[in-house]
Amino acid sequence: MQVHRARHLLAASAIVSLLLPLGTLAAPPSAEKRADREALRAALLAVLQRPSLKVSRVGVHMQSLDDGSVVFTHNADELLNPASNVKLVTSAAALAVLGSEFRYETEFLVDGMSAEGKVKTLYVRGKGDPSVTTERLWSVASELWHTGVREVGEIVVDDSWFDMERTPPGYDQEDSDRAYMAPTGALSLNWNAVAIYVRPGSGPGAKGIVEMEPPSDYFIVENQLSTGARRARRVSVTSDPAGAQQKIVVRGQVPAERGGATSQWKKIDNPPMYFGQTLKQILSTRGMKVRGKVRQGLTSSSARMVYVAQSDTFDVLLKRLNKLSSNFVAEQLLKTMGAEGRGAPGSFGKGVEVVEQFLEREVGIARGTYVMKNGSGLNDANRFSAAQLNKLLRYMYGRFPLAPEYLSSVPIAGKDGTLKYRFEGSDAVGRLRAKTGTLEGVSALSGYVTSAGGEHFSFSMMVNDFAGRAGPIVAGLDALGAAVAATGSSLGPSSAVAALAEGGRSSGAIDDVAARIKTYLELGRQRDSRNLGFLRTAWRSERDPAVRAVLAESLYQSNPHDYLGARTLLDSYSAGNDVYGRLREVARVLSVEVPGVTSMVELAAAGNTEALARVLELAGATGTDAQAQAELSVALGEVARTAPEALVVALRSALPADRDAATTLLARSLVEAGQGDHPFWKSLRRMLGAADPQVAAFAKGLDSTLSQKVAEAKAPRPSEGGGAVQVVAPAGGTPPPPPPPRPTGSAPEARTETRPGG
Repeated sequence: MQVHRARHLLAASAIVSLLLPLGTLAAPPSAEKRADREALRAALLAVLQRPSLKVSRVGVHMQSLDDGSVVFTHNADELLNPASNVKLVTSAAALAVLGSEFRYETEFLVDGMSAEGKVKTLYVRGKGDPSVTTERLWSVASELWHTGVREVGEIVVDDSWFDMERTPPGYDQEDSDRAYMAPTGALSLNWNAVAIYVRPGSGPGAKGIVEMEPPSDYFIVENQLSTGARRARRVSVTSDPAGAQQKIVVRGQVPAERGGATSQWKKIDNPPMYFGQTLKQILSTRGMKVRGKVRQGLTSSSARMVYVAQSDTFDVLLKRLNKLSSNFVAEQLLKTMGAEGRGAPGSFGKGVEVVEQFLEREVGIARGTYVMKNGSGLNDANRFSAAQLNKLLRYMYGRFPLAPEYLSSVPIAGKDGTLKYRFEGSDAVGRLRAKTGTLEGVSALSGYVTSAGGEHFSFSMMVNDFAGRAGPIVAGLDALGAAVAATGSSLGPSSAVAALAEGGRSSGAIDDVAARIKTYLELGRQRDSRNLGFLRTAWRSERDPAVRAVLAESLYQSNPHDYLGARTLLDSYSAGNDVYGRLREVARVLSVEVPGVTSMVELAAAGNTEALARVLELAGATGTDAQAQAELSVALGEVARTAPEALVVALRSALPADRDAATTLLARSLVEAGQGDHPFWKSLRRMLGAADPQVAAFAKGLDSTLSQKVAEAKAPRPSEGGGAVQVVAPAGGTPPPPPPPRPTGSAPEARTETRPGG
């Protein structure tokens, strides 16, 4: 009888333990665990005293998933911009509301199909699938062929499942054609972005080759690309709406000796027409005649369904959302939740309502205690606290059966996604799973980690309003995460923090460093992706910041298509003496151009915001070095030719000293170019009439400043005797007012994502 009663008590105890929150029944921490916690706390406090973090707004909240105790907290209730950490909220709500087995459906219907396979109208009705690609459209074309379709009159694309508001709140703060700014659409293709491939022509002086992927009549391509004799690649691509089409303009030059194609991804602006025109092209290639046009419209009620294309299950889509930080997938999900939960058409507002209901009813985060305006984290639109994000993470950790899908969707430290190159050499590799977040002045990291001692933690860390490069901030966040992962190890959290110290130290004589750098430069020049494994390993283990920067450049050169390679270069390269200063010494020893500058200028010439800022910092760091000034003068001239408006925006954001140095070098380059139709002057004239009065005022000030510097640059030096260099007149000649200060948070460039997601 007593044994029987004991069994009942044990069973009841097990049921209660499942119903109570995580950690409720756990025993008090042991003396050993208390010591580990104190060591962890001391290590975390030491990291927060780093100069880069000390002057920033930082929110941190860490909690044990085993006993529920708060391990560390710092400003955890302050509302901060979480950047792409908002995707943790969006994906959690979508997983809970839609379910892990949810599939998107895209419907193909016909009206009036004859026995010979002639179709009067082919209707395509979208339901928001974010995963349709060109490859999947080829499969659809085959399925339509096998249903008997041989000829199509017109194609009608039905986009009515979503409303017509393409871009969510927050996107309007940035005027950009970058792929991460892609609009939403119930009918979407290739994440509503297009790849533009460029390669050299037959030889120096020949026209460069531009190819679209996918090709279709949707695109109007203006090719201003030339083939150059120099090794440098300077290419910019712009994408702008042109009614029912998209205009793609390619400028610059590609070197003849680098025969391989490179690509850039740009957003498109009319998703249903992009989808329809690409489908028309594929149907024709498959052998079906398309006699009519593509147009937008509603599906006829009399149309007959012939095929339904289904997406992968939702858990697969989640991995693209979080591991790659896809803004497009996040916003598609938000509208999908709106349509499924509140009725079509799906909208951003309806989607946010569904998310707010999930947070309040299931997670316990009250409405009005946070700000959520979009699902992706762009730009200065959302506010959450570290404690709130941590509460969500704890909820999803205990929400079986959704927890495995949720946890597997976030990047793994040192292994994949946006954490592929982070935490190397620490206990966090393979143990930490977290979502990154990156905007200008914002860096965040939230997720889960299992310590070396076997304890499980959830954490959220956000940093706002930091000045300068993101590299030191990212290093600080990584040190915080690595410290938690090292808890319970023989070395402890403090050693983990020391191993991921903010930056490395220059080591060795310059000749020895130059010899090592020479090897890595040669590997980079090979542009062989087979070298990536070795270069990654070397970059992860290298502590000398100058050598590390060269390794980062070689990673980028070995695979310029990989966003993470460019990201690594931007994070590793700085204008300080430890990197740029030492690399100038190395360049003199090796009789080469300063390593890293060419690749940084290549990114800047393509309009990369961070690269532009770094080039201006390099201009300010040249000092009295005539060779370095000459190199940066040429670089700024090339950037001014291919990305003129982006350069003006970057100059407006630069520190005064860097701006002054850069405009001096730019004026010198413009004088040497001596072309009356230089793209920079044209762009500056356009910006004088900008709708934003502050942008127009800055353009006016820059115009007059450059006028003066150009006059100084073309004046004959005493040693030259006479004969001033001929140069085109600047855009105007107004007296030079000082450039207006950049208003905090009001300019479009104030919050700029550095990648398609972050």
